[in-house]
Amino acid sequence: MADFVLRNVRVVQLGRGRGWVGPVDVFVEQGTVREIGHGLDHPAGIEEQDADGRWLIPGLWDHHVHLAQWTARRDRLDLAGSASPEEVVARVADHLARRPGPLVGVGHRLGTWTSEPTVAELDAVAPDVPVVLIAGDAHHGWLNSRALQALGLPDRVGVVAENEWYDAYTRIDAVAEPDVSPQAYRRTLEEAVALGVVGLVDLERGQTAADWEPRDSPLRVRVATYADGLDAVIDAGLATGAVLPGSPSTVTMGPLKIISDGSLNTRTAWCCEEYADGGAGAPNQTSAELTALLERAHAHGLEVATHAIGDRALQEALTAYDATAAAGSIEHAQLVRRDSLPQLARLGLRASVQPAHLLDDRDVTELCWPDRAGRCFAFRWMLDAGVTLALGSDAPVSPLDPWLAVAAAVHRSADERPAWHPEQALTVREALAASVDGQGSVHAGMPADLVLLDADPLAAADDTAAQAAALRAMPVAATLVGGEVVHGGL
Repeated sequence: MADFVLRNVRVVQLGRGRGWVGPVDVFVEQGTVREIGHGLDHPAGIEEQDADGRWLIPGLWDHHVHLAQWTARRDRLDLAGSASPEEVVARVADHLARRPGPLVGVGHRLGTWTSEPTVAELDAVAPDVPVVLIAGDAHHGWLNSRALQALGLPDRVGVVAENEWYDAYTRIDAVAEPDVSPQAYRRTLEEAVALGVVGLVDLERGQTAADWEPRDSPLRVRVATYADGLDAVIDAGLATGAVLPGSPSTVTMGPLKIISDGSLNTRTAWCCEEYADGGAGAPNQTSAELTALLERAHAHGLEVATHAIGDRALQEALTAYDATAAAGSIEHAQLVRRDSLPQLARLGLRASVQPAHLLDDRDVTELCWPDRAGRCFAFRWMLDAGVTLALGSDAPVSPLDPWLAVAAAVHRSADERPAWHPEQALTVREALAASVDGQGSVHAGMPADLVLLDADPLAAADDTAAQAAALRAMPVAATLVGGEVVHGGL
């Protein structure tokens, strides 16, 4: 990798590191930021680049991605925005009329539907070919009879949900095999670096270390395992942070992922009080099973990323982390009780949150949790309690787009309505600081994972709606990973 000096660049202040006034020079050597200052001298022969006054931030991270599913989206029927089971069925019928054959769709959300989807409805328009429709929140699948047979599932009236669905999803290639080749992965990752992403945590289920050997990644990837792959990871001696065998140094072992409860739309998120329409959700493991998983992972040097959407699930997860001293994160933390947050901070756990989810879940929250909407996506409470935030997308549940996540954290609305519970919003500075893997401002000693912007992300605006619009359109001039340009140019 070539060493260089980047001159005339403005360092965006995100905390940590010296606050620089006006344009400065940044010296990058052997993939590391070595020095920042005005009028830097440098050894003879070092390349110089003029940034023309552009703005510099550390590279962005997406801390929650299902990369195979996000890559496979190109081969699947997009059903997002469908207002009813009848609309979905009509769209499926139209697609099959144009393209007969097995079908996988994705994106429907039944949270606000007034009727439940049934197998019979899909059978009526697709009696002869398998149809699998993956929910937008990924917590259930709506299948016809042919698909149930293809995946070895028993007959039923409605959807396949939670643990049964997660297991079935690993066999979905029996219905229609998407393109998740190394070339397809490369296209997906190139889209990410074009947005300034330098790293992501891949929480895809069913993958192994060997799956990453043929993949050429332009960014950093932390690869998770689930309970069913834990033995193999331990046998291979792969603690969190270890380079995966056969992969470059940028592809490392990530956490053990545990899905401890369900989701709001599927009415399976585990809550302390009942939903407005009945039920309180449920856990996916017993407390003893959850604690045993954390204990085993921690004993072998693995962090743990625990999905907890309901407030009861969060309480149970915190109890298990406290008992085992395991490190890692709570994924989602969508509905919280404020008195749980000091414990979350004390345990040193990250709140790995996905702000764009609030755009999708706003209406269903008011329907199901109208008495507790003010403590959903409670980012301000979390920061006030000293909790470390790490932003992500949960792609394909939301797009792999860090600027969308930051915009949603700043202005909690995606339409003409006012921000939803704006008292829980973040400032742009806070949201960006939660998107750079803890690096703060660009500073000496950090890896040269950098993003050069054509606009100031902290620029003043009339209101948060205007700020969000500017963030969603943020122009990325260049993305560097370890000092190498992986998008754009200097």
